[in-house]
Amino acid sequence: MMSRTETPHWHLLGAGHIGTWAARHLLAAGHRVSVIRATQATAVHARFTRADGRDRTMLRLPVASPAALSAPLSHVVVACKTPFTDTALARCRLAADSTVIRLQNGIGTLDGRLPDRACLIEAVTTAAVKGRRDAHEIVADNRTWMGGSAVPPAWFESLADHWPGLQWAADIRYRQWRKLVANAVINPLTALHDVPNGALVTDARLAGQAAELATEADRLLARLDPTWPGDSLAGVQAIARATADNTSSMRADMARGAATEIEAINGWLLRQADTCGLALPAHAAIVEAVRRRG
Repeated sequence: MMSRTETPHWHLLGAGHIGTWAARHLLAAGHRVSVIRATQATAVHARFTRADGRDRTMLRLPVASPAALSAPLSHVVVACKTPFTDTALARCRLAADSTVIRLQNGIGTLDGRLPDRACLIEAVTTAAVKGRRDAHEIVADNRTWMGGSAVPPAWFESLADHWPGLQWAADIRYRQWRKLVANAVINPLTALHDVPNGALVTDARLAGQAAELATEADRLLARLDPTWPGDSLAGVQAIARATADNTSSMRADMARGAATEIEAINGWLLRQADTCGLALPAHAAIVEAVRRRG
């Protein structure tokens, strides 16, 4: 068991843009980070710059081969793309009381996949990172929330001192839902039409489809929780404007023929709607369209 002053050793599943960005902050707080990867490489290298060219950071993250892991893992960050969650988890054995930070798009990707006594910390970020595999540009650090319990772990306060915009949210569900709706609108529309995010506010036809998707999502979320404030479209439009020239992750995935995260995003909305007996025809149609393109 860790003491209150001991910092964890995290094992990272998914060393992409966001995974290594999170590792950068964990290392700054004195935590250790290793990447779980079935490879002969001994380290993952990542270089970070900001859009204005400041704050250049070089990371060297040691690689731990799954075959070399002799003990169950106590602290894990799951940051892989959602279609690869099961494959990533199969590479390691989690301790019965492990702490797992889920830093992925969508909702529910770890449901039923963790030990019964595991502590799941959900993370939601509005940070934007782009670039190549080993050269990342931080477009915006913005804000990040972790949560899932009323009391944060002992190490959280120190981590927040080294992670810009990091906050603890005892009830993180609304943060998750807000981001989910934005992803459910922006990602599939920009992917299917091969356009940057800003097209959803400048193209009248796409703007209409975005409004339809946001309205359906609000209808469902209000059914799940009558206190849901709705008005998601305004937030989606604000994000689309702020990231007008950006390529969504789903558009990038579709362009290179990779599996998309549609099932964890719009698919989650459809699964929840089924339990409520509610139809979401716009989301059903867009999920089917993405599946066909896949």
